[in-house]
Amino acid sequence: MLYLDIPTTADLKSLISHRDDICLSIYLRTSPVTQETAGDRIELKNLAKQGIQQLESAGVDKRHVAALAEHLDDLIDDDEFWRFQARSLAVLATPDNVLTFRLPNALEPVVEVSDRFFLKPLLRAVTFPHTCYVLALSEGAVRVIEVPSDLPATPVRVEGMPKDAASAVGRSTLNDRSPSGRIQGTEGQKVRLRQFARQVDSSLRALLAGTDIPLVLAALQPLASIYRSVNTYARLAPTGIDGSPDSLTDAELAARARTVLDGLYRDEIAAFAKRFDLRENQGRATTDIAHAARAATYGAVETLLVDIDEVVPGKVSEVDGRVTFADKPGPGTYGVVDEIVGRVLHAGGHVLGVRKTDIPGGKSLAAVLRYPM
Repeated sequence: MLYLDIPTTADLKSLISHRDDICLSIYLRTSPVTQETAGDRIELKNLAKQGIQQLESAGVDKRHVAALAEHLDDLIDDDEFWRFQARSLAVLATPDNVLTFRLPNALEPVVEVSDRFFLKPLLRAVTFPHTCYVLALSEGAVRVIEVPSDLPATPVRVEGMPKDAASAVGRSTLNDRSPSGRIQGTEGQKVRLRQFARQVDSSLRALLAGTDIPLVLAALQPLASIYRSVNTYARLAPTGIDGSPDSLTDAELAARARTVLDGLYRDEIAAFAKRFDLRENQGRATTDIAHAARAATYGAVETLLVDIDEVVPGKVSEVDGRVTFADKPGPGTYGVVDEIVGRVLHAGGHVLGVRKTDIPGGKSLAAVLRYPM
């Protein structure tokens, strides 16, 4: 399975606000297969060496550089840590500590040195998760399945989860025709199914609490609609898996769930493109970095799409958002688009980390504004 540490939006905001004399950001691809991580350790060692050399060339205090290098060496030598990996690893280090995030998507190798962390690659994992849970729900059974991005699905045991609809409502069957107030006939069956669905939703809360992982529902009607009417989890996918889940294996449910996730991604990108075209005609959309930086500084960006792979070095004025571009990355610069992302998030805007092909015009970013600027 993939061992994930996907940052929440709150984590991102905290990291975006962090400032230090030295902030080293490293991203590399890794393998979830333990036997293949030896090469990943070597890759991290090489990338860390690049970062250390940048700091030494910039004349940074040798004691701080040595402390940073020690943290990275400890991480590289930690056998237990390398036993459990995903598809990519983010390493965010300062002379005082090192943070790691194991991510489900394959990222391009990056080394960035600045007074702040380079966080744009993390957005992909937050924006479009490659993992989900499937709730396979029927009158006769309940299954919860964890679906990683490209590894086999695994069943999840959920404490307190009812076994089936009848036992959940204390009956031997839901087809009991004997009258009991309004609990009789077809209407009575729906009432009991709703009670069953509430119990399932309640049992899932402990598993899903504090996560942003999508939940994909697999159920027949009317149970699918009934469950959606009582669901309390914000990330329940609007599109589910139709048909009886009882006839599908865990692997078959996982394959259909991945199709659902792909559809959600396409729908969100298509909706943005449509909104961008409309707002551009109104003077409320831009793909210009300098324009977006100024708008972000004044809290005018509603939604922002950014290319997670590209690094645009420079600085952005804290006063008016004016951009000063640099020829190459280095300790005296930072990622301009990364800085725009931080300002948009702090102003309550929505940010999506995507590939350049998903951005209108194939640009570095695209912003929809709250008002013309």
